[in-house]
Amino acid sequence: MARTSQIKRVTGETEISVSLNLDGKGEYDIQTSIPFLDHMLSQIARHGFFDLTISAKGDTHIDFHHTVEDIGITLGQAFEKALGDKKSIRRFADVSLPLNEALAQCVVDISGRAFLMFNVDLPKAKIGEFDVELVAEFFHAFAGNSGITLHINSPYWTNLHHVVEAIFKSFARALDHASSLDPRSHDIPSTKGRL
Repeated sequence: MARTSQIKRVTGETEISVSLNLDGKGEYDIQTSIPFLDHMLSQIARHGFFDLTISAKGDTHIDFHHTVEDIGITLGQAFEKALGDKKSIRRFADVSLPLNEALAQCVVDISGRAFLMFNVDLPKAKIGEFDVELVAEFFHAFAGNSGITLHINSPYWTNLHHVVEAIFKSFARALDHASSLDPRSHDIPSTKGRL
């Protein structure tokens, strides 16, 4: 059975559509009108081997907050739907990933319990026109709508672009592993019998 989904979200502030294939090749078409966010979302597709199409229009003339948050919401919903009954998934993953001097770690539990621990001390600054504080907002929205527990950490970094990109890459690799199918399992990976 194909693990795919299509989600559309329309509000008074944004219009977002997401198409996702969990078992893809890392192909993507990302159009959000926020260049740095496009770059980060492409990391999720490429390093997670997800086929991902995202189209987003939003009130970016005000700021990027609504658009970034609503993309996180919609992408989270797309993952939740594509995971289906979650039979045979590996469920857990822990990936540490360097980008030059920056080290990022993402720990994932596809648990059905939405939770985010974001232990990265990012400044109130910009990368290009992108407000760095929106990184945590994106992951909060994703976790809350995917039913996934995320722990995101960075013990050290000096370059802001490097640490944010390392976070997205480690997230992609962890999500890929946790959502992949374990050939040894034919059931829900929980003693409860459901996630």
